[in-house]
Amino acid sequence: MLRDFRETFREVTLAIGPVALLILVLEATLLEAPAASLVQFAIGAAMVLVGIAFFLLGVKVGLLPMGGAIGSDLPKRGSLPLILVVAFVFGFLATVAEPDVRVLTGLIETVSGGSIPPAPLIIVIATGVGFFVSVAMLRIVFGVPIAYLFAAGYGTVLLLSFFASRDFLSIAFDAGAVTTGPVTVPLILALGIGISSVLGGRSQISDGFGLIGLASIGPIIGMMVMGVFFT
Repeated sequence: MLRDFRETFREVTLAIGPVALLILVLEATLLEAPAASLVQFAIGAAMVLVGIAFFLLGVKVGLLPMGGAIGSDLPKRGSLPLILVVAFVFGFLATVAEPDVRVLTGLIETVSGGSIPPAPLIIVIATGVGFFVSVAMLRIVFGVPIAYLFAAGYGTVLLLSFFASRDFLSIAFDAGAVTTGPVTVPLILALGIGISSVLGGRSQISDGFGLIGLASIGPIIGMMVMGVFFT
């Protein structure tokens, strides 16, 4: 476990360290920030490094095995509604817990002056992800080509773009992007790979992946529908 943490911390440091160093240099030179602010930023960056390292280690030893085990067991139950319900709940709760979603909805509330509260946005985004995760599981079970679902999904997006308000049209695509975060991605991928692994004659690469791309369509459509009725 300690060895895994050291390796994960090294990877996180190599990824985040240069960005943190650049920000620190810009604050010290362009912004001429006081020493107290620089120290505060350095402490915050160190906390981010340690926190992300622990989180990724938890994903590796906990979330991924758990999601894969549940996914591989569901088809053995012989209940398609159970698969759909579990997939929806996984997608919904993972999105509610996603830090990126919280950041987006908080910024929207700030920019809108409180006229667009975060709670309904989170529910709409999470519902969209949950619905399309269920659709993705149906695709795996019945072997539907993923191209058909992408065509239908983005065709719906294009159609709704003519009716949604301009503000929500801009928010919608960011809502789709923030769902591909560190909580949602491992859970959904592990669930899909687990399900495809126990279906005979299926490829875990072609069936188990593409789920995140499908899941990100849900929030886009959900936010556009919200933009049609919310003025």
